Amino acid sequence: MRRLAVCALIGLLVATPAAASSLSVRLDQGAKVRLPGAARNVVVANPKIADVNLLGPQDLVVIGKGYGVTNVVVTDAAGRVLFDRDIVVSAPDYGQVSYFRGGEARTFACAPRCERIGEDDAQTPVP
Repeated sequence: MRRLAVCALIGLLVATPAAASSLSVRLDQGAKVRLPGAARNVVVANPKIADVNLLGPQDLVVIGKGYGVTNVVVTDAAGRVLFDRDIVVSAPDYGQVSYFRGGEARTFACAPRCERIGEDDAQTPVP
């Protein structure tokens, strides 16, 4: 009976995937991550949403490039997974304002004056 209970417990532990928490990054900002080993391969599922720069063999920075969710997987030379997390890129809490007019969105960074930002990086000051 004891053996059956141990087998059932092991089966539950193996069948239940570990829930990885997500990493939140603001648009155009970065988050530093310390890895448990030296990175060999870095894969970003959607590079339009996030990018990764290696600072050293065990340090990387995840940069928010576009709104959305993607994931990053980092492995070592032996193929072991060092990092596998969802990356959530969201709007900054402060310093930006967006407005929509006729189906067109315009975003301004305000610190202390507002200047238009966007794909063309046009700088249009607003008094």
